[in-house]
Amino acid sequence: MVPLLSLTAELINPSTQQLLGHVTLGDEEDTRFAIAAAKKAFQTYSKSTLEERAEYLQRLHDAIVARADEHAAALVKEYGGPSQMAHFLVQASAGAILSAKAALNTIAFKDKVGDTNVSLHPIGVAGHITPWNANIIYFCNKTAAALAAGCTVVTKPSEMSALQTQLIMECVHAAKLPAGVINIVNGRGDVVGAELTRNPNVAKISFTGSTGVGKTIARDGAATLKRVTLELGGKSPHIVLQDANLEQAIPFILMTSFMNSGQACIAGSRLLVPENRLEEVKAALKHAVEQYLKVGRPEEPDTAIGPMVSNTQYERVQSYIAKGIEEGADILVGGLGHPEGLDDGNFVKPTVFVNVTNDMTIAREEIFGPVLCVISYKTEQEAIDIANDTPYGLAAYVSGEDLQHAKYVADQIDAGVISVNAFHNNPAAPFGGFKQSGIGRENGAYGIRSYLELKTIG
Repeated sequence: MVPLLSLTAELINPSTQQLLGHVTLGDEEDTRFAIAAAKKAFQTYSKSTLEERAEYLQRLHDAIVARADEHAAALVKEYGGPSQMAHFLVQASAGAILSAKAALNTIAFKDKVGDTNVSLHPIGVAGHITPWNANIIYFCNKTAAALAAGCTVVTKPSEMSALQTQLIMECVHAAKLPAGVINIVNGRGDVVGAELTRNPNVAKISFTGSTGVGKTIARDGAATLKRVTLELGGKSPHIVLQDANLEQAIPFILMTSFMNSGQACIAGSRLLVPENRLEEVKAALKHAVEQYLKVGRPEEPDTAIGPMVSNTQYERVQSYIAKGIEEGADILVGGLGHPEGLDDGNFVKPTVFVNVTNDMTIAREEIFGPVLCVISYKTEQEAIDIANDTPYGLAAYVSGEDLQHAKYVADQIDAGVISVNAFHNNPAAPFGGFKQSGIGRENGAYGIRSYLELKTIG
């Protein structure tokens, strides 16, 4: 039977609004074909040795690295990721695969508790739902964990990342992995993603995306008691402590606040500043944003802020900027409209709001664009309270000269991943969120274990 492929979506270059091509969208039947292929492959792959899995992971890594420049170019063209960020994301993707391979040596797949044998077994077919903002890193991280555990995979990437997806699958073929172990179905979330979530032959869902969709997946997956890993939204705080050195803190603030043009779930979009240092920080921020955050074509090596992925996302960010003004916040730099000379793409001015209170919409909701809210505090405890006064808890950042004290403050923040004084990316360390930022953890051995079930034989 031939899969039913009847719908297409346009793929638009966000820098130029030019049509890149059309994406063929799969439907429920295509998804079932992919699940069936993964289920069949699982019968054999689940019995593979750790050495075989390590070899497959190495092959996938090598295939990805061999075309690293092409992957970066796809990120730049498809969602407007700045070139420097695109190359970093490709390197991080390859690193995630090697991290999973290394973690195989740290997991006790067989253990003994007294006279009882305890063993770990792959859970089954895994459904992965990945977003458009750097699809390659989500694909590599989730796939590597599943393969290491002995699971097979069906991935639904965002339909806006079809160039990345095609290149990734060419790498999968080049790696000569067993047939049916990795399957991809392009399509809409409410079609392909919904089928993955409902289908009884899918044992686990790993989803990265919005909190609202994550709640739907958790609800609908419960009907078949699916295991779920959810990496969701964030409204991450960055606490600038009283003793912070601004020469060190300002570059850290710019990097964490505006990474990936602000289109990052871990962006530090709330900056908490001591009241008695507010004017100093404002002056330093204004200068730094105007001097160092170049908005421009993402392929240019000195571009820091590229376009928003779509015109819809551009309008969403504009609406939040307008809402901030309406609710009484003041613009320190940036504001509404396109940057000068960039009217033909989805470009947003990097915008810093001051006189923000934590009850304002721009301080409560995830904007997913280059918008930073500056909130002042009187005492350190108030800063911690403000940082935690959010439904989210994905990431957080702390700047302070006294490293031991800065880490003490970090420990008081309700977030899954906290960086102190510099951005840290450790592919072996657990990644995930507190509260409505998600369920479960990814990366290294922590991610692999979420694809394993325990069996006890006494």
